[in-house]
Formats: sequence, structure tokens, C-alpha cells
Amino acid sequence: MKPERWMLLGCLWLVGCDAPKPEPKSFAGLGQEAAAFRQVTPGPVLVFPRDHGAHDGFRIEWWYVTANLQDAQGRDWGAQWTLFRSALRPGPETPGWSSPNLWMGHAALTGPGGHQVSETLARGGVGQAGVEAEPFHAWIDDWSLRGRDGIGQLQMTAKGKGFAYDLQLVSQGPLVLHGAQGYSEKSGKGQASYYYSQPFYRVSGEVERDGQRVAVSGQAWLDREWSSQPLAAGQSGWDWFSLHLEGGAKVMLFQVREAEGAPYRAGTWISAQGQVQALQGAQIALQVLATTRQANGKQVPTRWRVRLPGQGVDVQVEALESKAWMATRFPYWEGPVRVSGSVAGKGYLEMTGY
Repeated sequence: MKPERWMLLGCLWLVGCDAPKPEPKSFAGLGQEAAAFRQVTPGPVLVFPRDHGAHDGFRIEWWYVTANLQDAQGRDWGAQWTLFRSALRPGPETPGWSSPNLWMGHAALTGPGGHQVSETLARGGVGQAGVEAEPFHAWIDDWSLRGRDGIGQLQMTAKGKGFAYDLQLVSQGPLVLHGAQGYSEKSGKGQASYYYSQPFYRVSGEVERDGQRVAVSGQAWLDREWSSQPLAAGQSGWDWFSLHLEGGAKVMLFQVREAEGAPYRAGTWISAQGQVQALQGAQIALQVLATTRQANGKQVPTRWRVRLPGQGVDVQVEALESKAWMATRFPYWEGPVRVSGSVAGKGYLEMTGY
């Protein structure tokens, strides 16, 4: 789940518009009405490799990879690669500046020495950014996510001030459809997205910090999601977990916080063999254990207790770097985490709206 208004802010920056921006009714404007765009409805039939590509007619989508890595010294690293597409109006991609699409890329490297972030913006229709479904290729400027065998094998590259990475990802399990065969509700009022993941990547390659290259290996998780209005107007932000557990099981969890009332919670339990079980509401317990003051001056949860009674899971999830703040045009928290308790593991945590 990523904020569409980042792309709108990017548009204002690209065209030099000084018009005042209306206050969104929910985080990043994702609760605003989008009647002119295609709507997410139950009963999707996702088709691959087609759905690895862009979805004209929907307002917002993203290609998003997080990687938990380790070097030969046993030090933990995390890498993030994200490409967002946002449409100013419905319709297909067109050449030139009349394209309806805006693109934004975020890259981050977390590990010894802290957390580093880079952001880049592009307008569609001029070749600066885009996604091709077959053969798969997503890019913005010289950042690239290039596939072989669909998305079964990926090369992931990006760089920013003082950091870079070049990683090879090879999937060792099936794609996972979240919710009801890819229809993922985000509120009790029907807001939803189409959502699938590839959580079974093994990773090898190099990270670079301040000119020093380090060989790393580990695990990665790709998320794909598209929608036109994924949040309700009263929802203020979300907390999202993707966890790799010892023994091979995976879990995706999120809660969307409400301005009033209890948060909306959902997730997916994924066995080591790729079998899935959708999780809802009372099947998920999340408790904040500690917070950390961030660059925006707000306290953000960086240690959680996560319980899944039906799976016998009772763990603490703690940030590898508590100040993994994404100081982008619309800031949020994103970083690698460690898992301890009834089962050990690693993963990623994203938190928005703080």
C-alpha cells in the first residue's frame, strides 16, 4: 500500500504548479473519490505475465521489493526498490507530454552506518520510466528491475548519494494472491486493491556504501498492488509487515488505522510450500511495545508484539535501524526488522501517516 498523493506532489513539482493543494480526507489522498477510474471488484482473475505490467485505467499501482541481507561478517543489511505509477486521468499510456502517467522511484539501503534514501521523479510518455510485462522490465532513470522467466529471476539495481546496490533475485516458490484470490479489502466499507506477492526470492549480489562494496546474500519479497481508491475517507495510515520466519513460512500483515474506532486488520499466512491462508480481524493481534522519535519529531512504533493464535505465533518485531525514515516529499518509515519469540525471522515494516 503506497500513497498516490506522492505522485500528485511529483506532478506539481514537474510542471511548476503553485496552486494550493486540498487537504486529503485520508492518508495521502488515497480515500478520495475516483469514480472516473476503473474500480476494484471481487472475483478477479489475475493473468501472468500480463499482470506484472501496468494497468491502464486504475489510478495508482506499485512494484515494490524489500530484501533482508547479510554479509560475510554476519552484519545485517536491508535494501528497498520501489516504483510507483499514478494516473492524472484514466486512459492508456501515450507518447510525449500528453501521457496521463506520473512515475516515482524510491530506493533505500539500511545497515552498518545507518539508513540512506534516494527519490526520483519522471513523467510518462518520454521513456524516462515505465514497465513492460514481457519480458519484464521496470525502470526509472538508471534504476532497473529486469526479469527473466517472467519475474522468476530479477536483477535489481539502484543508486543514490553515497549508496548503491546490484542484486540478483531467484524465486524458489509460487506467487501468492492475497485476500480472496487477489482481491484485498482495506476497510469494512468495500475499499480494496488487487494484490499479489512473490515472497520466495533468494538473493545474492553487492551493496555499496561510500565507495565500499560488500558481498551479501539473503531473502527478498516483491509486492504488486493496484487500485483507484484503496482507503476509506476516515483512514489515516497503515502499519504493514512482511516476515520471513525460520522453517520457511512467510506472513504478510497490515492494519489500516481509523480516525475513529478500531483499525482494519488483514493478512496472509504462507506455508513453506506456498499454501496460503487469509487472516482477518480477530486472528491478528498487534501491540506497540516501543516508539522512536523520528526526523519529523513524531514518535513512530519501532518495536511490536505480533500474535497469530491460530498459527501459534507470538513474537517481537524490532527495527534493525530505528530511524529508517524515508525523507521523501511525503515522508514515511520503512526498514528491515528482526523477529524473536516463538519463532525467529527477519522482514520489513512500513508505517505511514505518522
